[in-house]
Amino acid sequence: MTRILIDLSVLRNVNCGLGQVALNYGYYFRDKYEPREDEEITLMLPKKFMGTFGDKVKYVRSWKIYRIFPQWIAAKFDVWHAIHQLSRWNPNAWHYVLTIHDYNCVYEKQDQARVVKYLTKIQRRVSWADRVVAISQFAKSEVEKYSQLNGKKVDVIYNGVERIDLKPEEAVEGVNQPYLFSIGELKAKKNFHVLLGMMEHMPDKHLYIAGNSNTPYADEIRKEIAQRGLTNVHLLGLVSEGQKVWLYRHCEAFVFPSLFEGFGLPVVEAMLFRKPVICSHETSLIEIGSKHVAFFEKGYPAKESAELIRSTIQQTTQAQLDAAYEYATSFSWQNHMESYLALYRSFGL
Repeated sequence: MTRILIDLSVLRNVNCGLGQVALNYGYYFRDKYEPREDEEITLMLPKKFMGTFGDKVKYVRSWKIYRIFPQWIAAKFDVWHAIHQLSRWNPNAWHYVLTIHDYNCVYEKQDQARVVKYLTKIQRRVSWADRVVAISQFAKSEVEKYSQLNGKKVDVIYNGVERIDLKPEEAVEGVNQPYLFSIGELKAKKNFHVLLGMMEHMPDKHLYIAGNSNTPYADEIRKEIAQRGLTNVHLLGLVSEGQKVWLYRHCEAFVFPSLFEGFGLPVVEAMLFRKPVICSHETSLIEIGSKHVAFFEKGYPAKESAELIRSTIQQTTQAQLDAAYEYATSFSWQNHMESYLALYRSFGL
């Protein structure tokens, strides 16, 4: 019997990106997992999620005390999987699988001491790990750049992408057609401000950006919108899942100028809705976008960016959109979880 613990404690922040990843792990074990006699899956999660994902798995509450005394549960499991690089739990007595999503802190934080602290935390976990997994080839290159692997191999298992195109939509009132859509927390790394000059050259179209806009960067964008006198750029703030579906489904194209992405989930989501995608030629987006997206030029020249978007909308064929859709469906949670189950079982316990 191989006893496997999967750390889903990040469900305490279920609405964040990692929280949604953890939620989909739970859904997989509830709906798709076929139990085996030779393995036992246990999910570690917050109290309010205990029992949520059915009876094919067992549960352990993510008690803070286990952070201080990990040995209290160490003997109970053969394999421990931390689904992100900054798990607060410190396993030290079992086979440890560590998933690394990104090293965005290196690019986001100005305080070098904070960067060093962040990298030290990741390095500690890399040192513990028996297997290190990255969510993209780009993320793998970052692991190799910023962590001492000491001969350890880094595997790549792509994130699963939820089929939100199959979910019900909820109309967003007051949206002007035709419109471009983008989504993401309004932080500097998302680079949304480069779209403002572009929109000056597209007065016949609107741009809607969804995501947390209670940030200093969002305030800067609002100020620039006012200074430019733009009436066709709108910050929507946080939207519901149904509203996000509606915004994807009814836009003319999806634009995503982000500078730092470990995977680039919104790009794949837009492909699921068979929408033309124009994104930055940066980090993982080159890999994830592949041949199915158009890429902004370096420097994001406003007039040229506007022309690129217009030509992409006009020239993208239905066959190309269908091919992008088929490509996007390959990033399934079924494929993701089967890859991890094979990894857990590879320890041969």
